[in-house]
Amino acid sequence: MTQEELPLVPARMVNEFSYCPRLFYLEWIYGEWAENADTLEGSRVHARVEVESGRLPPAEDLAPEDRFVARGLLLASERLGLVARTDIVEAEDGKVRPVDYKKGKPGPRGPWEPERVQLCVQGLLLREHGYQVDEGILYYAGSRSRVVVPFDEPLVSRTLELVREARAVAVQETPPPPLNDSPKCPSCVLVGVCLPDEVTLLRGGRTEEVRRLVPARDDAAPVYVQEQGAVIGRSGERLVVRPPGRDEIGVRLLDVSQLSVYGNVQVTAQAMRALIEREIPILHHTYGGWLVGVTTGPMRRNVLLRVEQYRLADDAARSLGLARSFVVGKLRNQRTLVRRNHPEKPAALLRELARLARLAQDSADPQRLLGIEGLASRVYFTRFAEMLKEPMGFNSVGRLRRPPPDPVNALLSFVYSLLVKEGVRALLAAGLDPYRGVYHQMRVARPSLALDLIEEFRPLIGDSVVLQLVNNRIVRRADFVIRGPACSLTSQGRRKVVRAFESRMDVLVRHPLFGYQVSYRRVMEMQARLLARVFAGELSEYRPFVTR
Repeated sequence: MTQEELPLVPARMVNEFSYCPRLFYLEWIYGEWAENADTLEGSRVHARVEVESGRLPPAEDLAPEDRFVARGLLLASERLGLVARTDIVEAEDGKVRPVDYKKGKPGPRGPWEPERVQLCVQGLLLREHGYQVDEGILYYAGSRSRVVVPFDEPLVSRTLELVREARAVAVQETPPPPLNDSPKCPSCVLVGVCLPDEVTLLRGGRTEEVRRLVPARDDAAPVYVQEQGAVIGRSGERLVVRPPGRDEIGVRLLDVSQLSVYGNVQVTAQAMRALIEREIPILHHTYGGWLVGVTTGPMRRNVLLRVEQYRLADDAARSLGLARSFVVGKLRNQRTLVRRNHPEKPAALLRELARLARLAQDSADPQRLLGIEGLASRVYFTRFAEMLKEPMGFNSVGRLRRPPPDPVNALLSFVYSLLVKEGVRALLAAGLDPYRGVYHQMRVARPSLALDLIEEFRPLIGDSVVLQLVNNRIVRRADFVIRGPACSLTSQGRRKVVRAFESRMDVLVRHPLFGYQVSYRRVMEMQARLLARVFAGELSEYRPFVTR
């Protein structure tokens, strides 16, 4: 994109650029956004003044005795390259002044620079349309106070300087670097997207402790509906599940992070729209658990990021570097799982997995990398039954998928399908295309990048859940149905697996790179975000999540 192709810069984006150039880029160029308590309170404060009302006569018709108040006035200037929607414009004594509403209170030394330059943009646009504008007003709802901001030469010069800098940054191919250890970051609405301390550390620019600036766990949780014939509707701010022949079950939309439906489950148009508006994905699965579709809103955000994703995926050398990281992470975590759970701590197997991880790290050919991963899976799964108190038919033949012939293989297949679903959700949240991978090849309806992302989590989450289910006797043979050569879970068995899987995703683990505790679900989201930073060119390599 060139300077000439840039749209008009909104006044709020000048505010964001003054606060943090990276925030400006992520929000305006990538289209990222997230709600928090501050933004919701700000929306409430602005609700009344955002309604268009009143009128402002043309500048040449404005008389000294005229008094007007106009709300929600849209102003734009091609010459300045700016656009703004004002909260209020007051006219008095032949002059006008914009009034901008803020939710909180002024700073200890008066209004902050981002607030003053946003107001100044409105003043400059009014001047551009011929009005006499000497000052503006910042109204703070928190203190119910009005602060006069004179549009003097230093403020005007600073505002125009920020506009020029913002337009220059907007045409860069990569976002500006994060602020380094800034006190602004904890309150930033996009801190979970930006990951300022984490990105700075991985770029080699930080040696001190990394701050955990996002919650360790999500407040909202996934909702699973697998009862055939169930209907999911909406009642006010609640999602309502109506199973056939039973009482309905309700959950607040605020508490839903995703909706997974299995088989013949209906979602009403009203419920679907409510979920889409709140950016809550609906994940559609076959009755057996494989993901077949995702319902979300239009992918309006991160278009440029996905362009970079496709470019990297088409670059064999760069793709190989990412593929090596995915495979090495998986093999190292397989070794960790064996070391923690095998009763004999088999030295030969541990040495072999370590050797194969080193070979994968040095592999210069994608086909050789596939061969190394396949060999590692064979040696790993031939000893997997030794970690089970009851193998339930799983033997040295190892992993069999199509179809799973025994309960353990059926458990592995279902848990891996849950992991794929989580990978798709995390990648969509990061603005990436889950279907264009760099290690797994493209196939129809195959979420290749999600399969790439979950490789390092298969042992830590998937295999760990299976060991827990079997060794703690949470699942029994009665939870499976065997028909011919195929074994599958019953409806009750799937419920048990989902509960164990969600419990594992909620476990807090200390991040080996960043040092703070965070849930496995949050880790997967962070890995998807860091992968996005590799696609964007901010990070030179992808560091898999590997536990010790």
